[in-house]
Amino acid sequence: MSRAVKPAPAPNVVDFHARLAPGLLTTMDACGITRAAVSAGGLVDLDTLSDRLVEAHRGDEPADNAAVLRSAQASGGRLLPFFFADPRCDVEAYAKAAPDFRGLEISPAVHGVRLDDPGVTALVATAAEHHHPVYLVCLGRPGTRAADLVALATAFPTVDFVFGHCGFTGLDARGLATIAPQPNIAAETSGCFTAVARLALARLGPARVLFGTEYPLQDPRVELAKLAALDLEPPVLRAMTSENALRLLGEENR
Repeated sequence: MSRAVKPAPAPNVVDFHARLAPGLLTTMDACGITRAAVSAGGLVDLDTLSDRLVEAHRGDEPADNAAVLRSAQASGGRLLPFFFADPRCDVEAYAKAAPDFRGLEISPAVHGVRLDDPGVTALVATAAEHHHPVYLVCLGRPGTRAADLVALATAFPTVDFVFGHCGFTGLDARGLATIAPQPNIAAETSGCFTAVARLALARLGPARVLFGTEYPLQDPRVELAKLAALDLEPPVLRAMTSENALRLLGEENR
């Protein structure tokens, strides 16, 4: 007989991956999410993004990092800003702005870059200098796979990397197995299947798994329902929903 799903207590839920969009703070309030790591959103429409997940296309759409920073500064500490960087044109901009941000996002899908691109290396070097975690979503193309993330993380052992959505397809068990031996890579669970989130906890351990929503593409209530369905013990739940994020973001004592 299967166990009844218990509601997940949410005293201090931190969303490690949201995008700046209208209604973010109101939605967080309604869902009991206290803080969120937030990046620029809306760079491309869903049809374009879905094409770029399969075929590599150079994207020139700029991210409005200034708007993210303004919103974070006005949020009373609830929004923690990530700089969404194009490795081909934002290396200097990120280096200049990094002291005001809390993390870095790199997107092989949006910007069509490989993880061994010199611009990626330069961006991550700046992230290392400022103790920023680096969020990215791997793809199925050469140069953007989980193994390529492992190579990058090996080259920067002091940087915390976050494997967005637990991988490429929502069912990326192979990706989780690939990153598991690399201790400076954690996994973020928005958009993945419940079974994959459970597998991430088993393969990486509770200290390397982060709750995220991908708001506004995903309704946070869906991700909170998935979290409840995992039926986690309280220490694991606290690690996944707040402690790990606060550690990576340097927020433990704030």
